[in-house]
Amino acid sequence: MLVVLDTNILVSALLSPFGPPARVLDLVLSGDIRVAYDDRLLAEYREVLARPKFGFAPDETAAVLAYLESAGERVTARPLACRLPDPDDLPFLEVAAEAGATLITGNTAHFPETSRGAVQVSAPGEFIRRRSR
Repeated sequence: MLVVLDTNILVSALLSPFGPPARVLDLVLSGDIRVAYDDRLLAEYREVLARPKFGFAPDETAAVLAYLESAGERVTARPLACRLPDPDDLPFLEVAAEAGATLITGNTAHFPETSRGAVQVSAPGEFIRRRSR
């Protein structure tokens, strides 16, 4: 299964290793699911995870990102003609649409149903519940 991880999922997973976002990251790191990405998503992951306010160890975040890049699927996403409440979220939706992947985010309201097209958008807890059925 292919997913796109919103940056907030990575941040939450690294801040709280026992919550639903961490369980999603565990599925990725175990190889049970794969992450679709493009250069824009990797750049955002790197920039956000390096913010001093989080206090993440650079070598740990580098290892996670290296794994995502090596085990994931790089895509070249076509632009979508839709509007989102936050235009900075559009690359995540574009990559998910191109890859036929589920977009996992802690901010589902940022991806209104009217703008999603065929992309399935899921909160991490919902994604975990559906997988365990």
